[in-house]
Amino acid sequence: MTAALTGPWRAHRSDGDLARAFAEPGFDDSGWASIDVPSHWRSSPAFATDDGPLLYRRRFHADRPGAGGRAFLTFDGLFYFGDAWLDGDYLGATEGYFSPHTFEVTEHLGRDADEHVVAVEVACPPQADRRRKRLLTGVFSHWDAIDPAWNPGGIWRPVGVTETGPVRIARVRVLCAEASESRGRLQLDVTLDAGDGPSPAGPIAAARLVARVTGPTGSVLVDAVRPVDLAAGDNHLRWTLTVDDPPRWWPWRLGDERNLCDVELSIELDGVASHTVRRRTAFREVRLDRWRWSVNGEPLYVMGSNQGPNRVALAAATREELRHDVGLAVQANLDLLRVHAHVSRPELYDAADEAGLLLWQDFPLQWGYARGLRRPASRQAREMTDLLGHHPSIVLWCAHNEPVRTAGGVHPGRTTIRRAAAFASHLLPNENKLILDRSVARALRRADGTRPVDPHSGVLPGVGSAGTDSHLYFGWYHGSLDGLAPALRIVPRLARFVSEFGAQAVPGQAAFARPERWPDLDWEALAEHHCLQRPVFDRHVPPARYDTFDAWRDATQEYQAALIQLQVEDLRRIAGRPGGGFCHFSFADAQPAITWSVLDHLRTPKTGFAALRDACRTVLPMLDPRTGALHVANAGRHDLTGAVLHVDDGRGRVRRFTGDAPASSVVYVGRIDAPAANGHRPTGVDLTLDHPDTGPVVNRYDRVLAWMPALSKSEPNGPAR
Repeated sequence: MTAALTGPWRAHRSDGDLARAFAEPGFDDSGWASIDVPSHWRSSPAFATDDGPLLYRRRFHADRPGAGGRAFLTFDGLFYFGDAWLDGDYLGATEGYFSPHTFEVTEHLGRDADEHVVAVEVACPPQADRRRKRLLTGVFSHWDAIDPAWNPGGIWRPVGVTETGPVRIARVRVLCAEASESRGRLQLDVTLDAGDGPSPAGPIAAARLVARVTGPTGSVLVDAVRPVDLAAGDNHLRWTLTVDDPPRWWPWRLGDERNLCDVELSIELDGVASHTVRRRTAFREVRLDRWRWSVNGEPLYVMGSNQGPNRVALAAATREELRHDVGLAVQANLDLLRVHAHVSRPELYDAADEAGLLLWQDFPLQWGYARGLRRPASRQAREMTDLLGHHPSIVLWCAHNEPVRTAGGVHPGRTTIRRAAAFASHLLPNENKLILDRSVARALRRADGTRPVDPHSGVLPGVGSAGTDSHLYFGWYHGSLDGLAPALRIVPRLARFVSEFGAQAVPGQAAFARPERWPDLDWEALAEHHCLQRPVFDRHVPPARYDTFDAWRDATQEYQAALIQLQVEDLRRIAGRPGGGFCHFSFADAQPAITWSVLDHLRTPKTGFAALRDACRTVLPMLDPRTGALHVANAGRHDLTGAVLHVDDGRGRVRRFTGDAPASSVVYVGRIDAPAANGHRPTGVDLTLDHPDTGPVVNRYDRVLAWMPALSKSEPNGPAR
């Protein structure tokens, strides 16, 4: 890289006169504010409440390209629209926040100039009608777990100038097409930019691509050469690299081997490298059959959680923070994080690759969009596969999250009407589902045939749709926390993969709520800026029942934990019959908020974090409190022979069961008296599974029993504080 254009830039709010003049090299920007790049402009005090557009300028020095060399200016991320100039000359426009945008600047840097000026106008307009959004920014434009007043606009990723030889590798997509024990295949889709093409002296006859794949120990797995004939402009080709007995990558629950490999691809002219790119990838296969997963041929019941942006100001998220979140997910015994309706920073994907954590990657579409977005959305979907396709951790692409109307968190007086409209939008066709989602899903399948594609998440079966994964908020938006299992018995199709369920809880670090004002909190501000859904809390954990803020906060966390434990176990009991897994909602907050997360914005755990961690253990004894049925779930690769289950029913009686728990199975053990059906409920029921390979695995039910729906309508849910 000839010049890295990070650090302080000059910035000013755009207006008509400035936008026409600011790109000129001699323009005086001495009175403009200083702003760091990369960042979001709202992270700067000068633009903390601004919605843009913003004008950016930066002066820099760069060496002239060498003989036959070319230079390129790359913006790794402009949020969301951009218009770029260099030395007063217009370079072009950009759209899309996560993909790099590159412009050739060879002519500009070849001029006799001691200094150059790059100028950019960046726009991220707020969406006036969020049912018909026009920006493909996912949760950053519309979500109930981020302050809607936040504007993510800015130059949020690095900017730099790169020099190459006469031919540049403009694009390379690396996909693992096969990863059996005996053979691995890497598929390379490459675009070579030859500029104006061969020189007048003759064609580029000695051009060749050189590929080298290095294994995790540094050994060379592939060293291949391919001659290429180059025409002017872009040259597209596909190349498959084959490896015998490949070192394979495994998710952490199935093995300790990550076996990451490095792919180095060079375009050489007359034996001299013109440009080289590198990608880190791995050999692994993922299959999805009716939402039952397998990785490298091994079945895996997938237990996961949804994760929004690490920070609302994603540009400020550090490598250490992103790695910490991945580590916390593994600590919580999760197989998968769903990158919920956004594309995150590169460091998140690198950390997941290294930790063996699977990722479900959403395209940034969330809820309703205007007409006319099919083409830019399809283009950006292809760019997402270019950017992320080499990561073995990514096992699923999803085109759109909930292209339907929602009714959550509304005033009780409007709930019935909103729920009816939301239900109808699931069943009936709409333009988002039929046109936008199909176009994005088609673009993803064409770009990457190695991974499954979910056309839209959270859509019930209806007219023109077979339905996909389910969002089932029993115990929050509808019904009670024990209503999930009965509903799935009625409609088993909904159990194939439940990708959202959960309940809000107040975090331990809640100074933003000003708890000293209890009970006269600013409920309206908490709802508007901190995501609180007061009408739903009033149904399940009403604040009016608690004398102090601390008591209410603790009760919300206990309720969330009880719901997580019961519903995760409800889903694990039907693993493979027909359930393929689940994704709890949600994992960690991006800002100070009251949401469904089990970790707050400072990563302080709520009670629900321990409940999620315990419910997702590889081996788990389980009790259905409604029926007294006992099961043992074994999500591992090894059989448990002669396991012993001790059941303390809370009434002074202990029963003992002995048997086997095969790998990847759920075994019915027996039945005890149903504790939730007894008018005098025990204070708790404890299960303990003993086996030499696991040690004692204890599962307690005091919290679940305390929050099970009351037998009498006059009896409130949960203990009052």
